Amino acid sequence: MTIPDSGFLMDDGASCLPIPPEEEKRIVNELMEKSERNLKEGNVYYVVSSRWYGSWQRYTQSGQQYLYSEESLDSQSSNQVSSNTGDRPGPIDNSDLVSNLGIIEGDDPELHRNLEEGQNYILVPQEVWEKLFCWYKGGPALPRKMIMINENSYSVEVYLLCLKVVDSRDNSQSVITLSKKASVDDLYQKVCSLKGLELEKVNIWDYFNKQKSVLLARSNKTLEDEFLQMDQEVLLDVPDDGSFGPHLGANCRNDLALVALEPSRLPRTIAGGPTMSNGCSAGQTFYKKSSFSSTSSKDDAYDSLSSISKADKGGLAGLQNLGNTCFMNSAIQCLVHTTPIVKYFLDDYTDDINTQNPLGMRGELAIAFGELLRKLWSAGRTTIAPRAFKGKLGRFAPQFSGYNQHDSQELLAFLLDGLHEDLNRVKQKPYIEMKDSDDRPDEEVAEESWIYHKARNDSIIVDVCQGQYKSTLVCPACGKISITFDPFMYLTLPLPSNATRTMTVTVFYCDGSGLPMPYTVTVPKHGSCKGLIQALGAACCLRPDESLLLAEVYNNQIYRYLDNSMDLTNVKDEDYLVAYRLPNRGIGKTKLEVLHRWLERGTSDSVKGHDRKLFLTPLVMHLGDSLTGADIEKAISRMMYPLKRTCSPCKIDNGFASKTSDEPFDNSSDDSGLMNHEMLETDDEDSFTGELAFHLSLVEDTRASVTKPIQKDTIIKPALTVKVLLDWAEKEHQLYDSSYLKDLPEVHKSGFTVKKTKQEAISLFSCLDAFLKEEPLGPDDMWYCPGCKEHKQASKKLDLWKLPDILVVHLKRFSYSRFLKNKLDTFVNFPIQNLDLTKYVKASDGQKYMYELYAISNHYGGLGGGHYTAYAKLVDENRWYHFDDSHVSPVSETDIRTTAAYLLFYQRVKPVDPDVQVGQTSQSHIMSS
Repeated sequence: MTIPDSGFLMDDGASCLPIPPEEEKRIVNELMEKSERNLKEGNVYYVVSSRWYGSWQRYTQSGQQYLYSEESLDSQSSNQVSSNTGDRPGPIDNSDLVSNLGIIEGDDPELHRNLEEGQNYILVPQEVWEKLFCWYKGGPALPRKMIMINENSYSVEVYLLCLKVVDSRDNSQSVITLSKKASVDDLYQKVCSLKGLELEKVNIWDYFNKQKSVLLARSNKTLEDEFLQMDQEVLLDVPDDGSFGPHLGANCRNDLALVALEPSRLPRTIAGGPTMSNGCSAGQTFYKKSSFSSTSSKDDAYDSLSSISKADKGGLAGLQNLGNTCFMNSAIQCLVHTTPIVKYFLDDYTDDINTQNPLGMRGELAIAFGELLRKLWSAGRTTIAPRAFKGKLGRFAPQFSGYNQHDSQELLAFLLDGLHEDLNRVKQKPYIEMKDSDDRPDEEVAEESWIYHKARNDSIIVDVCQGQYKSTLVCPACGKISITFDPFMYLTLPLPSNATRTMTVTVFYCDGSGLPMPYTVTVPKHGSCKGLIQALGAACCLRPDESLLLAEVYNNQIYRYLDNSMDLTNVKDEDYLVAYRLPNRGIGKTKLEVLHRWLERGTSDSVKGHDRKLFLTPLVMHLGDSLTGADIEKAISRMMYPLKRTCSPCKIDNGFASKTSDEPFDNSSDDSGLMNHEMLETDDEDSFTGELAFHLSLVEDTRASVTKPIQKDTIIKPALTVKVLLDWAEKEHQLYDSSYLKDLPEVHKSGFTVKKTKQEAISLFSCLDAFLKEEPLGPDDMWYCPGCKEHKQASKKLDLWKLPDILVVHLKRFSYSRFLKNKLDTFVNFPIQNLDLTKYVKASDGQKYMYELYAISNHYGGLGGGHYTAYAKLVDENRWYHFDDSHVSPVSETDIRTTAAYLLFYQRVKPVDPDVQVGQTSQSHIMSS
């Protein structure tokens, strides 16, 4: 390609003059790869707006294409981010990431809270930022450093720690920002520099509820180790008499709370408790165990917490929102109102702490959770700030370390699994080789599997929260049946929906047997592409030896292929979908993509200055593994055959070209007017090749825009996909009717309205039935059949074999994909009392499985900007409460069933008197084990 004389330089990118988009992309990719090979703490990354970066990607991707308008290279002077594909973006614009609060103490601008990586911003290495800034200028620059989360895990600290410094002299407040990996000594230096004070003449306190909580002694401990959280207040203490002794409070705290597991202290002062003058709380608790150091006895430490007074109304404490932590608060409130869990952690649970389990967290997560639970059940109605727990959570689960909104179910799953491993009574897990069922009775195999599971997993979580599935796989070929019994911790139930949508897809007959035909089908709104393909197959009379390849077309190219498992919510109404009708025998072979290019040829042989553009809809078909230019020409002749102008008067019946006197079809077509497939598959070169008017070019390298003319003897290298350019000019338009390949209908016509109907409620039982329904495995999750000795798309059936005492039901309201996030606000009618699951349990043990609801985790609003709360029942009061972060209020039982219900917590009940009928349950009958 000849570079126009417009200032573009094909160099290494050192110049700040604009360079071709494909060169920009190459340089950035190389720098990205280099950065990924050199991950280490302290590396600098820059936050860049996804909006601007997306426009840059579109620009460089359009430049990468083997075709582009060279005239567009001259239009580079836009000062705004362009939304048009191929236009060079303006200066870097990060203004949508920065809050209106301005600059914080001379630091860089403060980012909006709730930003999500990939959706709102992307991170680029410093070298990439320097190149982008060199080429585009703009800003503001938002540098961030990489920190180490654990031994082999790194993360970029996008959100620095904001601390509110309260000056004890005048109660004025300042805001400072530091890394959470900064030391307490760094905090002292920054505060003193800000206030113009000497380091030796100040103390800084953790300032919770406007009270001195814990003295932060100068040390190399990180702010993360001290559990300091976003927007937390710290007190700058400057005594008038100038007498200081920061070592006194530090020694008091450190001597009493030393833990052998790590140098940092155990949990802090119980919020709301009295604080001694030396900085130690009268309410602090300590553990006595061989692996712990303590100066107080276990009995002294636990007496005040184990005997919870009813007058204190334990369990009614709220949790402070530390910055988008409502998801965590909601899950915790549900868990700390789980009766067996509460009793366990209020007792001496430390004997079960497993510090040697490589799958656990050295007992630290269990200790942090236990301390938090004790505070919540001893604090009356005082609000608790779960800082210590949040710190431990972020340390062992980096995905929860920031201040973004997360999923309460994901948090609960991690917490239950982490508590189990930290409290696993099995110190040395034995190796157990699972046996095949070998047609043995289900009861025998299930009991054996449970014994094996308990031999390696034995904790309070297993005791009360784990049940057992029966999983049955059946091979569709040989009928081989495989039965396994697996443990589960919660049930994730789908929400069946009767909602449907109409979708229009254009079907292409890639063997040349017919013209493209759009079909409109009705499919479940929240179904999968598999259902869409099945509906299309029925509509277009797909033969058993054929299949449909579903794809989305964007900018006259194949944007993506849609596999069977993809959710239809990922397809928008304004998208353009096509389905290529292909023979099954070609699956797994080379895929030929034919792209149409409009080329306005001039008198000169050079195409410089002339516009090459993609247009029309791509064609796709399968080819053999050994390819030549002649094979390509023959295949394209076949696909283009129905578009010959002599075919234009033909009648269209069900998408096929019918026989007329003007058609060039020969006698090999049958009476129905369909082209004979034997003729289509013939090796006779004269059948379709002839004189193909088009100029063909092979795309050898998409990134480098390398193409090569195709001759009959051209050897095509084997590849998964071969892309070929078909050049159209005026002559080709006279020979072929291109109207069938353009102006495809959208998936759903814009502006067409359908009368909305009121959404019907669904029952919890219908969700359970949908979950237990037999379904085939997806193509990416096939089962290796020991009978066939190969992977098969077997059918899978789940059954409930053993149910736990605490049953957590997760209503699957959220669906995530690369392209779309969706939430279902369907109302689920779930029982509060007398949930009878007896008929669903396949084990013939004669027991009744009755459950009562005691907690709900709710999610309100949409994704990203939603809010979590919890409903929980106090067993002693037989009364429900609403926990909205720090706010706790009573709520009527009739009001707890809403469309926001996300996690349902049930506890098994049973009659304690033979005269009591099943279903006549009460709180006194709740099982405690």
